[in-house]
Amino acid sequence: MKGWPGEPEMDYDVMVADDAAAAAAGRPIENVIFDFGNVLIYWDPAAVLVPRYNERTVERFLDNDISGFYDANDMMDGGVSHEEAIAWMRRTHGDEWADILEYYVANFRDSLVGVVPGARMLVNDLKAAGVGVWGLSNWERELYPIAEECCPILQQLDGKVVSGYVRLRKPHRDIYEYALREFGIDPSTAVFIDDKAMNIVGANAAGIRGIRFSDPRRLRELLIEAGVNIPAVA
Repeated sequence: MKGWPGEPEMDYDVMVADDAAAAAAGRPIENVIFDFGNVLIYWDPAAVLVPRYNERTVERFLDNDISGFYDANDMMDGGVSHEEAIAWMRRTHGDEWADILEYYVANFRDSLVGVVPGARMLVNDLKAAGVGVWGLSNWERELYPIAEECCPILQQLDGKVVSGYVRLRKPHRDIYEYALREFGIDPSTAVFIDDKAMNIVGANAAGIRGIRFSDPRRLRELLIEAGVNIPAVA
């Protein structure tokens, strides 16, 4: 199975206000909380592997059923060190995949392949409009500083919670509640932007509306439709 295990069905680029977030439907948006990978910045693990591994090996490594790569990522995002994750993969999936994970971690910066189009200006426009702009991301604590160094957009946020530091992880409700306390905001005033459906479900459980992201123009339109005073797409 390629990609993250456990993803539910959910449309992209629509406002979702289910579960505890239903009470917030239609309320003004005063805060936007962004995931990082493939929402603000592009993360492509395959890009790391191009210099050393053929296409078939990369495809198999990114198949969770074969290598356990995404399970290992979840472990690291939850606070396990990359050394522990590599050792786990070696025990459970074999030396071949553990060696590739070790190579991936050592060359992680090559997975950060640029800013998502429109993200930098959206953050700037939201800040100019007086909207709080925050970050909530699953990320291994020893690798996250590389992302912040390589991607200045992460430094523009008003505040951020990174899973590896707090040993909590999306989509579990407790990390959203931790972030709300850290940012000092009411969930009913916020919307959470993420590319994974499971993380939108988690946000809704904590009372935060969500948008499963794929299209930067549509995201801007949705925020404007919700009353956020930012420039429209011409």
